[in-house]
Amino acid sequence: MAFMEKPPAGKVLLDDTVPLTAAIEASQSLQSHTITGLSLPLPPKKLIGNMDREFIAERQKGLQNYLNVITTNHILSNCELVKKFLDPNNYSANYTEIALQQVSMFFRSEPKWEVVEPLKDIGWRIRKKYFLMKIKNQPKERLVLSWADLGPDKYLSDKDFQCLIKLLPSCLHPYIFRVTFATANESSALLIRMFNEKGTLKDLIYKAKPKDPFLRKYCNPKKIQGLELQQIKTYGRQILEVLKFLHDKGFPYGHLHASNVVLEGDTCRLLDLENSLLGLPSFYRSYFSQFRKINTLESVDVFCFGHLLYEMTYGRPPDSVPVDSFPPAPSMAVVAVLESTLSCEACKNGMPTVSRLLQMPLFSDVLLTTSEKPQFKIPTKLKEALRIAKECIEKRLIEEQKQIHQHRRLTRAQSHHGSEEERKKRKILARKKSKRSAVENSEEHSAKYSNSNNSAGSGASSPLTSPSSPTPPSTAVEHAPF
Repeated sequence: MAFMEKPPAGKVLLDDTVPLTAAIEASQSLQSHTITGLSLPLPPKKLIGNMDREFIAERQKGLQNYLNVITTNHILSNCELVKKFLDPNNYSANYTEIALQQVSMFFRSEPKWEVVEPLKDIGWRIRKKYFLMKIKNQPKERLVLSWADLGPDKYLSDKDFQCLIKLLPSCLHPYIFRVTFATANESSALLIRMFNEKGTLKDLIYKAKPKDPFLRKYCNPKKIQGLELQQIKTYGRQILEVLKFLHDKGFPYGHLHASNVVLEGDTCRLLDLENSLLGLPSFYRSYFSQFRKINTLESVDVFCFGHLLYEMTYGRPPDSVPVDSFPPAPSMAVVAVLESTLSCEACKNGMPTVSRLLQMPLFSDVLLTTSEKPQFKIPTKLKEALRIAKECIEKRLIEEQKQIHQHRRLTRAQSHHGSEEERKKRKILARKKSKRSAVENSEEHSAKYSNSNNSAGSGASSPLTSPSSPTPPSTAVEHAPF
């Protein structure tokens, strides 16, 4: 397919951040092997007795628990292998091959670039691929090419989308990582940036190598250690400044996380401004879609900033959100910002603005030394297109939050109804048992009374005697006939 060719009609744009779940409903015997459709080493197998019904049930239960752990892990649940296993119909394509085809088509018209090597799985997105590049007449310089497919929030017209993508190299800001080259067609975008040897802010936090796969770097870090207080203050202030700049420009972002921040010395620079134009879902979407007050891209950015600040402070992401209590931090000023973005109250009542965060003690005294003047001229027509697209993105988010809220209410109602039903059943059974016991006791009492009378009536003719007891006198009375 040529690079500027239109995508197939009726193409479904999936939200890859939607968590998938799976239930192991049954097992079957196939050629003397017990299978449940899950080829994982846990729980343990056994050679003898593996057809035993109890063992199969126990193993099925263990596999279900193992699967639940995978699908509830934020990083693992977004892994391509997991998606392909749980939903092979929607995730059967080879996205690396598709990306290579698109990139090859691009190089036919831009011969000065050359691919050095694919950067396999360095990102978390299934439909975004990276390649290490070089310029033929400058072979020592290394660049990174990123190719991404469209996402479910792509609401810009094809023309506006392509114009805005091509506008990104003109964006100059001290805290935005500059785009060297950008182009797009109706189905994807391709951007080239300089390769940063130090990697991202997440690489710094996790002491990771930039070229290593995402899962290997971040899924199970060996050492957990937060940044120094001054680093937290400086990086946090710089990130807030660039968020405010984008918000003031009316440019939707919504994709802040530690892997989208590049470090150059003591300066943070934001990556992937193209994501919102492509309509890609946010890394933290499965989190903020649970909270109905986080319903604008500005509030999404603030919520994501809270996650980033937590990671900078503690060296790891929060176990769950909202956060009930925060571990000891280098400063109470850090905790104050975290509470304003990740606490139960914040998630329930809404996020502060970026301007409000900039005024908080943690960031208000940070001195910024840059002299570079920000520049990003967006034509009025494209600003209006961005505004409409932003509203559409927020509308889809609000609708999703509404559905999640309704599902929760229904689940709670069903759970409550189920428990009421169970209580009623237990009461009915208890009554029946009580009645049965009463009837049985009554019948037993009647039987004893009857036996007693029978014994008294037959004792006159054949009394029970023992060898040592005298024979009792006869008590029989003869009645004369009438």
